[in-house]
Amino acid sequence: MEEALLVDGRTLKHVQVREYVRALVTGSAPGSPAPSERELVHRFGVARMTVRQALDALVAEGLLERIPGRGTFVARPRQAVTRISGFTEEMTRRGLLAESQTLLARREQAGPGVARAINVSEGDAVIHWRRLRRGDGSPVCVEDAYLNEILLPGFLQSGMPTSLYDALGQRGLRPTWAEDSITADRPTVEESSLLELPAGGVVLRQSRRALSGEKIVMVSRSVYRADRFTMWVQLGG
Repeated sequence: MEEALLVDGRTLKHVQVREYVRALVTGSAPGSPAPSERELVHRFGVARMTVRQALDALVAEGLLERIPGRGTFVARPRQAVTRISGFTEEMTRRGLLAESQTLLARREQAGPGVARAINVSEGDAVIHWRRLRRGDGSPVCVEDAYLNEILLPGFLQSGMPTSLYDALGQRGLRPTWAEDSITADRPTVEESSLLELPAGGVVLRQSRRALSGEKIVMVSRSVYRADRFTMWVQLGG
């Protein structure tokens, strides 16, 4: 029984130190110093290990961060995972004016690859929209988007939108997550011409399957000029 009380006492001290530090630093500017381990040991009369355990918990939460050789400080807020965005939003984020030129917009029969990716039967109707995408007037990307026509009745008749993702959002189908694959490659003759690539230029090929909840809304194949577009990937643990 005495051993159990001792364990409970240690646990209580750890929580007491942790919540004291939390109350002290909450609302403080990022980079503000947290109380030192020595201060906390002196204030609470506990072992340094108990204080370290309390601070470790706040570091794991993201409230504090340790900087080797300097100490423990209020952490900068962790960024939320970036939502799925299309080309128009990507260009805006980079301070560029997005422009699009429709090269093709029609109803087609799904080939085996598109049918498998978009989860329809081969030969089912899909919408194929091909565009040359520019940033501040310079060619950046050629994009082929294939959309499930069953989910988008009348899409081709309603006039092609500036932003595909915004148009999907208006129908309650804005992609909430996606699966991407990205490879480096040599362009075809047609891609070189459309993207105005110099001799020896390379491209990044991005294949994306975009879903709204559990519904597969579209698949796309995009070809980017590698010298004009850097792909950013945000990771978290």
